[in-house]
Amino acid sequence: MDIEELVIKQREYFKTNQTLPYKFRIDALKKLKKAIQENENKILEALKQDLGKSGTEAYMCEVGMTIAEINYMIKHLKKYMAPKVVKTPLAQFSAKSYILPSPLGVVLVMSPWNYPFMLAIDPLVNAIAAGNTVIVKPGSYAQATSNIIKELLSSIFNEEYIAVVLGGRDVNQKLLDQKFDDIFFTGSKAVGETVLEKAAKHITPVTLELGGKSPCIVDKSANLKLAAKRIVFGKYLNCGQTCVAPDYLLVEECVKDKLIPLIVQEIQLQFGTNPLDNPDYGKIINEKHFERLKGLVKGEKVLIGGAFDNKNRIAPTVLDNIHVNSKCMQEEIFGPILPILEFKTLEHVKNIIELNPTPLAFYLFSTDKDTISDLTSTTLFGGGCINDTIIHLASSRLSFGGVGTSGMGSYHGKRGFETFSHYKSIVNKHNFIDLPIRYQPYTKTKDKLIRKFMK
Repeated sequence: MDIEELVIKQREYFKTNQTLPYKFRIDALKKLKKAIQENENKILEALKQDLGKSGTEAYMCEVGMTIAEINYMIKHLKKYMAPKVVKTPLAQFSAKSYILPSPLGVVLVMSPWNYPFMLAIDPLVNAIAAGNTVIVKPGSYAQATSNIIKELLSSIFNEEYIAVVLGGRDVNQKLLDQKFDDIFFTGSKAVGETVLEKAAKHITPVTLELGGKSPCIVDKSANLKLAAKRIVFGKYLNCGQTCVAPDYLLVEECVKDKLIPLIVQEIQLQFGTNPLDNPDYGKIINEKHFERLKGLVKGEKVLIGGAFDNKNRIAPTVLDNIHVNSKCMQEEIFGPILPILEFKTLEHVKNIIELNPTPLAFYLFSTDKDTISDLTSTTLFGGGCINDTIIHLASSRLSFGGVGTSGMGSYHGKRGFETFSHYKSIVNKHNFIDLPIRYQPYTKTKDKLIRKFMK
């Protein structure tokens, strides 16, 4: 079907109000959950094909998280849909004031290739819960997973309600030329700018989940052994192709020589002495990104890793003697390469972060309360962890989103429902009394009463 026709078809369906009732939304979420569970093996196999993900990692970071989001939304949807009564000012006596959540209409969800299942379906769950119709455009690089998403959603939903559109940049352009009521985009800053520009022509609200260079700071008070374990997990998960992966490591100078051997040891413990022989270690999505990452390693001091094979796999790599002008510090790495920089003072830390401001994620390993308070309150970032990495994404009770160059808007749980909803403020005025003071002609008595009511 032509994309323009599809948008029109969805808009007409939305206007029938069939997506509004609680039962319709709950049934849709339950159908989606059941379909995911029944097709779990197909989904895991597609993720293996696209990104080399092991079944455990694919379930933990994609399928499992998606099911958890559906469960959370099913549990809380009735409460989220309910009108919220608020106090009415005395000047508006007698009336009832309330806020009514309403769906936005026809929504476009554009997802990336690095977590191709979860980052397509999670926002879809939120959009369904809010009562919208949705067109999903999966990332084109993860072709096997995109095909599974289309097959799965087409089997349970009619396309006038939920549709999947596959294709590359030309399809993206055709979609962005349409008038949507909301656009949800996850991907690169460069494409995000295009999405924002296109949406502006239709005055369409946009949620952008982008990326950036997310710092990971380790000070002298940290539990270094545990820090090494959690940093290695977060950095090399999905072969480093995670928008909230620690991008670079800032280590206090006095503990750097203690931390580095622990990181090297953890890489060997988690991935083996030869990670390229590990069947559970993933791969880089395509040749273009593979060559880009190899270029970031070239000429740098490699402490561990640096090896690659002909299957787009790069071993977990740690780079030393890195400074702010190094090649790997000029762009988001988005791969299994961890540069290490050192610092002496918190001001030094802040100055380095300011070179790549407003990161999507922020990680601090410290037990010093003053340091934690200082850095978390003065640094602007999307979200993060103290003494861990990545896990803030795993809770539907925490919103997820960027700020500044790392994005705008957020989702997950209640915040996801709000992102795809408009909140109508309504005053229901009673008819049994009508205070005359607001009507002309105005008098000194009316003026005095108005001032008294509005204090």
